[in-house]
Amino acid sequence: MSIYTRENPSPEYRDMVEMYATLHEQGADKAATEDHRPPEQTFAGKMLVNHAPVIKAMVEKTGSQTLLDYGSGKGKSYERKDIEIGATVAPSLREYWGLESIRCYDPGYEPSSQLPQEQFDAVISTDVLEHITEPVLPWILDEMFGFARRFVFANIACYPAKKNLPNGQNAHCTVRSPDWWAGMIHAVAMRHTEVSYQFSLATRTGPKKYLGLAGKRHLEHHTSQRWA
Repeated sequence: MSIYTRENPSPEYRDMVEMYATLHEQGADKAATEDHRPPEQTFAGKMLVNHAPVIKAMVEKTGSQTLLDYGSGKGKSYERKDIEIGATVAPSLREYWGLESIRCYDPGYEPSSQLPQEQFDAVISTDVLEHITEPVLPWILDEMFGFARRFVFANIACYPAKKNLPNGQNAHCTVRSPDWWAGMIHAVAMRHTEVSYQFSLATRTGPKKYLGLAGKRHLEHHTSQRWA
């Protein structure tokens, strides 16, 4: 069990939240390049749509009606209309999922920084947990499960990011194997046996470079799940 908690989150966690607040306001530099991503494109939350079908299936299987997006960034996906998801054109993500309400929470983005006080049927977190340092991951995961009545879904990248933090560190602070993540998730989930979960753990495969040129790489998704 972690020595850190929401009430005692560690100095590194506090520093991390401040850095992400800076990135939201000023934008971020891409790793190993001089390119700069403007604020409106930094942690915008637009990649969430890629996981929409999986989340929809979990919503339908569990009969969920309310959802918390934990670490939602700017939550831009929720503002989109007429979204193409596979062969479907959905009026919005909320309508595609058939939910009554969606709540966004992100401690580094001021408009969504207030911690919820209630539970939700579903809790999702996409491209977030790898941005958190290892010592505080147990209580972050435990908090996510504590907010959920029915299921938790998360996507985690198991490879370095293309963005750097203001301190020069790669934005993916915790780069671990799918097996390591599965063990961490299982240890926390055992304290919340009434909550189902599915975690998609993504790794990059293929050569990084060949004869000085970028090799063709693709993602492989490893699944850790449990149905309560």
